[in-house]
Amino acid sequence: MLFNSFEFIFLFLPITLIGYFVLNSFEKEKLAKGYLVLASLFFYGYFNYSYLLLIIASILFNYFIGDLLVSKHHAVNKKIFLIIGVIFNISLLGYFKYFNFFVSNVNLIFNTNLKLLNIILPLGISFFTFQQLSFIIDSYKGSNLKYDFLSYCLFVTFFPQLIAGPIVLPNEMLPQFENHKNKKISYDNLNKGLYIFSIGLAKKVLIADFLSEISKVGFDQIYYKLNLLEAWLVSISYTLQLYFDFSGYCDMAVGIALMFNIVLPLNFNSPYKATNIQDFWKRWHMTLGRFLTTYLYIPLGGNRKSELNTLLNLLIVFLVSGIWHGAGWNFLIWGALHGLSILVHRFWKHSKFKIPKLIGWFITFNLVNIFWIFFRSSNIATSLNILESMFNINKFYLPSRLSNVNILKKIGLDFGDFNFSLLTFLQNYLVLIFLIFILISRKNSFEKLSLYKSSNIKIVFISFLVVFSLISLNSNSEFLYFNF
Repeated sequence: MLFNSFEFIFLFLPITLIGYFVLNSFEKEKLAKGYLVLASLFFYGYFNYSYLLLIIASILFNYFIGDLLVSKHHAVNKKIFLIIGVIFNISLLGYFKYFNFFVSNVNLIFNTNLKLLNIILPLGISFFTFQQLSFIIDSYKGSNLKYDFLSYCLFVTFFPQLIAGPIVLPNEMLPQFENHKNKKISYDNLNKGLYIFSIGLAKKVLIADFLSEISKVGFDQIYYKLNLLEAWLVSISYTLQLYFDFSGYCDMAVGIALMFNIVLPLNFNSPYKATNIQDFWKRWHMTLGRFLTTYLYIPLGGNRKSELNTLLNLLIVFLVSGIWHGAGWNFLIWGALHGLSILVHRFWKHSKFKIPKLIGWFITFNLVNIFWIFFRSSNIATSLNILESMFNINKFYLPSRLSNVNILKKIGLDFGDFNFSLLTFLQNYLVLIFLIFILISRKNSFEKLSLYKSSNIKIVFISFLVVFSLISLNSNSEFLYFNF
């Protein structure tokens, strides 16, 4: 069940909200919590009920391990339990997400013919696995995480963030589920939740889905050779599509959670305003960065040892970030490119040579845009074809319909066939320029939420966004991060 579907907006969400707060109003808090867990499991199973067995087994095992870790056991035993828990979660993720990738590469390298398995990647497995890893690691460290089984189930399955994050930590979520103030309906939170939900819905339906039609031209129609202008149009379209798609999902998740009086962490903070690559990663998918910093970078030694070790740790983190997103060499290359850029930036900082912010922004945006090509492409050959078109000056020409313009002919420009009509091509470029301007000049949705005050204008604005989004709704349009 998608957030951007009629059955979710008009049936599942209102029924779940009403049932949860009605049960709490009769002081049936455990029953209300159980109701929300069952509703979340139904939401998850709606995609494919075979997923339910996996997530339930994962919850049972991790809660059992976590319970052992907070009990009074010898330090050696606790370490063994921790190792078992980490191996279980990594193995689960490895089997479902990376088994066929590993086998296909073994076949390629050693010329073997090992059989690939018909494995269906469970939705959200990368997200709920990382959440449960944080639970058992924090339990081992001695964090006060002794909660009942029902609360733990809700921590893992809470449907607003179950499929595609944000990646939440136990110490920021579990106390909220136990807070009695959060059991009572808050019309202010409902209002704010609907506001941020409507923004996220508009990002997805009105912007991301529109941009996807442009990006498909280059990434999915690999038989068609792009010219230089088309290649940049396609790449920037995907750069913006990915942001509006994932940011839209997170806005909707935050809005839905707020309706239940639960505050989810910030996941995006205007990443395309970044003036260097480090700044970008402080703003993009922030909860993933937080997880990798806390549970990988710091345990590896962080920056506490030699400079060489620090650089190696940074590179490992970005390689893991790449492969976490998907089982493919394109994701590893994407992670490696960001890791190497971070290392270059670190050397640049040490040189203490500063460049103007505008130039820094221009370089950062274009680097990120180029790196996304590997992230989006189904194979490396497609990535290289698009990159070759982007930087091949011989492929720079204008639409043939402009060949009658005398001034253009006098300059000596070339003309050729485009995959877009002239009008569509110009309109698309203007849309991209407008969207980039909005992203770098306006407050983001979380900044707007922090300043939100209900008014008639806001109500009209929300109504307009919701109605216009519903008119344009395509219930088959999944979010991009469902694939990760």
